[in-house]
Amino acid sequence: MGREPVNWSSERVALLFGGLGSEAAVSRNGRASVTKAMQQLGIKPIEIDIKDGLVESLINSRPTRVFNLVHGRPGEDGVLQGLLCALGIPFTGSGVASSALAFDKPRTKQVWESLGLPTAPMVVVNDLEQSDICIKRLGPELFVKPAHEGSSVGAHVVRGSDQLKIALEDALRYDTRVLVEPLLPGPEFTVGVVRGLALPVIGIHSTTDFYDYDAKYKSTDTKYQIPSGLSPEFETEAQKLALEAFEALGCRTWGRVDFMLDETGHLLLIECNTVPGMGGHSLVPKAASASGMDMPMLIEQILIDAEVSP
Repeated sequence: MGREPVNWSSERVALLFGGLGSEAAVSRNGRASVTKAMQQLGIKPIEIDIKDGLVESLINSRPTRVFNLVHGRPGEDGVLQGLLCALGIPFTGSGVASSALAFDKPRTKQVWESLGLPTAPMVVVNDLEQSDICIKRLGPELFVKPAHEGSSVGAHVVRGSDQLKIALEDALRYDTRVLVEPLLPGPEFTVGVVRGLALPVIGIHSTTDFYDYDAKYKSTDTKYQIPSGLSPEFETEAQKLALEAFEALGCRTWGRVDFMLDETGHLLLIECNTVPGMGGHSLVPKAASASGMDMPMLIEQILIDAEVSP
């Protein structure tokens, strides 16, 4: 994958995690596995929970690189990336602009649509009075989620106008804008991306209405299928589409692109995650392992590309 080998024992690597956002617990859950992998590379990570004096900690610890493991706000929306740019500290993952774009789900879909990439139709709402428009345009069975959240926080499956109003009210607690899409039959698939390589496709089979927070992080009933169950041709198509979707947003180094199947069996792009999870249930480590890449190798590939990226 290019680039000269790095003497990791001479690097001061800060691992940023946690925070105060809705996904802080998910980030903390992934910290231990990333720390262990870094130690296997000869790195003694400087662990910083960003809720505790982040700027002071960065200035005092003088890291040569930052591994960003902060999910949601401010780790994926461009804010943390902007701070690290201002401090001149190389960091992992996407830059300021691409992070902000990928974190905004409606604008992500608009970019994909403009390039002819397949994604479901949508309505973006900012108040409860717009519920009738959603049903008129998209039908009574819908999927509702905040425009700027991850880990399925504030997301709902909706069947009918009464459920829609309840779902919108909840989603608007998390964001001023809410994305509404038609409910797709699925199943869901995901493709990890690492330095220009599309990892094996994972099929996700949840026992709940959709792949929600509990199914992602708590349930032992969620099944992950590797190989995905798709035909080899379809799997290749999904990997190609994932790379196109990732690059269309200007994303860098690593991430994850999610899909659903529509009623005709075609793949539709759902969203792009620029700081995927690294915990025990997380998908990118599973896919990397299936491709022969263990956790230290995965962490090294991500760290190698750390740079100051606006």
